[in-house]
Amino acid sequence: MGDLSWRFDEREYIYIKEVLDSGFASSTSGNMNTRLEEAFAKRFNSNFAITFNSGTTTLHAALEAFGVGFGDEVITTPLTVISCMNAILYCGAIPVFADIDPDTFLIDPVSIEKNITPKTKAIMPVHLYGQVCDMTAIMSIAKKHNLFVLEDCAQCYLGEHRGKIGGTFGHVGSWSFENSKHLTTGDGGIVTCYDEDIADNIRKLNCQGFRNATAKSGKIRVSRDVFQNPSFKRHDRFGFMYRLPEVAAAMGLAQLEKIDWFVGLRQQMAKMYTDVIKETSCNWLIPQNVPLGDVNSYYTYAMRFQNKDVSWEEFRIEYIANGGDGIYAAWTLCYLEDSVNDIQARLAKMGLNERFNTALGQCSVAEKVQSQLMQLTTNQKDEQEMKTQAEALRKTITFFQ
Repeated sequence: MGDLSWRFDEREYIYIKEVLDSGFASSTSGNMNTRLEEAFAKRFNSNFAITFNSGTTTLHAALEAFGVGFGDEVITTPLTVISCMNAILYCGAIPVFADIDPDTFLIDPVSIEKNITPKTKAIMPVHLYGQVCDMTAIMSIAKKHNLFVLEDCAQCYLGEHRGKIGGTFGHVGSWSFENSKHLTTGDGGIVTCYDEDIADNIRKLNCQGFRNATAKSGKIRVSRDVFQNPSFKRHDRFGFMYRLPEVAAAMGLAQLEKIDWFVGLRQQMAKMYTDVIKETSCNWLIPQNVPLGDVNSYYTYAMRFQNKDVSWEEFRIEYIANGGDGIYAAWTLCYLEDSVNDIQARLAKMGLNERFNTALGQCSVAEKVQSQLMQLTTNQKDEQEMKTQAEALRKTITFFQ
């Protein structure tokens, strides 16, 4: 992969210098986060946005704000980064895994409903690879069963389902600013929501339960005469320390100003991959299905590899030899990771280990699809780099035909 510093220009430097020039003075602390939050909420058609230090702590705080706690169940997909499962476990809750659709690779609403029990508190759909889940069906299920919905949009900036942006369907939308994402602050995250009570709760959880923190503002200081009075009680509830540093927020604000360009580049690269597969009449590379009318923002270009005469590894080696970036594999399904042994031991201390299902076969479609998935990079800076990747794919397909 080439140099990725092209993602940054004078805007990042200007905003970061503004923070440094402030000397991190208490009078200006939080200003850049506030600007990023306000701009993000506006761009994503939401009432509130709250920045975080990662796209994992966003999930944890949102679940806590929903009231997810000891012994509750949260339904999610097993085909996702382990952060989704861990955030549920942080709450003392049980992750329950619904199977996926074999064509979109996303959580299957039918399987969600089959897994609902009296202990289910929330649903966490994950918009993998840039594609939005079937949120029409998922929100209908949530309404029917009175469940909260937390959309994990870590890989999906400006993806759409039926004309609406992913992350704006559920009670909370969560995005990651990790360095490989459409927008980056090195690491970090952000949530959006419409409901002020939920946003208030998330904000308090974000910053140690400071009394003055609200849905709209993370500023924790009032006038010095009040704040520095020995009798002033600064915290009115329990919370964590999940705030995004001001320097990172400055970078995020600059990145957000370029969001349409970033997403457009990835979509352009994805189209070139699709064209190659069509032009070579390749029937053993099956791209992620994008339902009619939906928009994929293509964090990566995901496809199923179904050539019975060639191994996954052989295809990848040839692709790289032809000038392609490394092909990325899908994560091992959450409930099949080695870490589940440690999780079971921890849950056993709470008497919950028997409710954590790690059995092979519980999500048969996901188990089959996971080993076939290939992800091609989409973060090329210009058309020349895109052509290099498209040509590498063309040569590799032709080699094995």
